[in-house]
Amino acid sequence: MGLLTGATVLVTGGSRGLGRAFCEVFAREGADVAFSYARSDEDAAATSEAIRAHGRRAWSFKGSVSDKASVRDMVKSLESEAAIDVLVNNAGIGQVVPLALMEEEDWDNMMTTNVKGAFLCSQAVMRGMIKRRRGKILNVSSLAGVKMMNAPVHYCATKAALRGFTEALAKEIGRYGITVNCLAPGILQAGVSVNLPAAKLREYLANCALGRVGTFAECAEFAAMMISERNTYMNGATVVLDGAV
Repeated sequence: MGLLTGATVLVTGGSRGLGRAFCEVFAREGADVAFSYARSDEDAAATSEAIRAHGRRAWSFKGSVSDKASVRDMVKSLESEAAIDVLVNNAGIGQVVPLALMEEEDWDNMMTTNVKGAFLCSQAVMRGMIKRRRGKILNVSSLAGVKMMNAPVHYCATKAALRGFTEALAKEIGRYGITVNCLAPGILQAGVSVNLPAAKLREYLANCALGRVGTFAECAEFAAMMISERNTYMNGATVVLDGAV
């Protein structure tokens, strides 16, 4: 029996990177996994194959998490086949640009994808969870949303917003047996770290007690525990996974 045996999990932004790692580990732990993606059909097919390799059902939905109609259709389609037990709000974007050079469009794109996306997806799955009086929502933030860091302002603002969103929503829907938590990873081997200037990465490593960046696998393994039925009393919490920076 895996940590997630019998569960149906929806992961946003699941076609590559950390999202794919979530999908693979959740499937290995016994979950049927659905995921959304925005661009590459090839990447989505690879994630679906990885899920099915563990003998679990896989669903993929192409569309933007910031488009209400797309999110509504995704949730409706999935719920016609399986009740959604867990939502992982992972979809997000990053951009390295100083505030002085930032365009209004840059700010809006970051807010729309990273924050509005979590709002729309959470709202869409909540109705079924409230009706069943059970469910789990995990929002994927970042160390940059928890600690004062030398990182792009609009990125930090969105990740800090997810922490506040987590705490407020946990208070609002806890009475229905639904928990809402937040995972804030530090720098991982891929993802936003590939866009970091070398000097900033060296500074991070110098301040990390473990002396290294994390991996997608480490993050996904911990997330599986957070959304499992072994984790029943944590609610409204933000867990930092950064090797002690």
